[in-house]
Amino acid sequence: MPCPHPSRPAVTSAYLAHLSDDLLARAARIRLAAFDVDGTLTDGRLHYGEDGRETKVFHVHDGLGLKRLQANGIQVALITARISHTVALRAEELDITHVYQGQSDKRACLRELLDALHLTPEQAAFVGDDLPDLPPMGLAGLAIATANAHPWVVERAHWQTSRAGGEGAAREVSDLLLLAQGKADAERARWR
Repeated sequence: MPCPHPSRPAVTSAYLAHLSDDLLARAARIRLAAFDVDGTLTDGRLHYGEDGRETKVFHVHDGLGLKRLQANGIQVALITARISHTVALRAEELDITHVYQGQSDKRACLRELLDALHLTPEQAAFVGDDLPDLPPMGLAGLAIATANAHPWVVERAHWQTSRAGGEGAAREVSDLLLLAQGKADAERARWR
């Protein structure tokens, strides 16, 4: 087996073994991971009850991944065009303080957040699935499309997850970032 590249982290998971050096370098710089919600943290379907209330389904693996990012010094943000009480509840449960709902210009929202956090665009990742996510993906140093993303979004992404939104895509993103930043082995050991 060949020795790993000196600046390349040892890959401990088979599903992350194919990562390029460029992707790993981009991921190593990330200090803010921003996510669209519908189609990215959920499967994109909207469920309405008889009373007209909207519900969403989130994946528990994604939640743990987002919490592990925060525990390892990577801030997490949710930037979504829709407004949903369910999103606010999920964000509160995961201790995500950067929650921006009703954002028609996600790029401007991301830019303002970067300025407030004194971060550069190269230090941000944006994860999305559809056309409104293209502007913030163009700003971010690491643009990620989910497996269920529209083809035009995939064309602009630096990486595409193998899992769809709401089915573990955000967990793949967290695994990528932790691996690229040399924190994956410590995370694995933490759970032994």
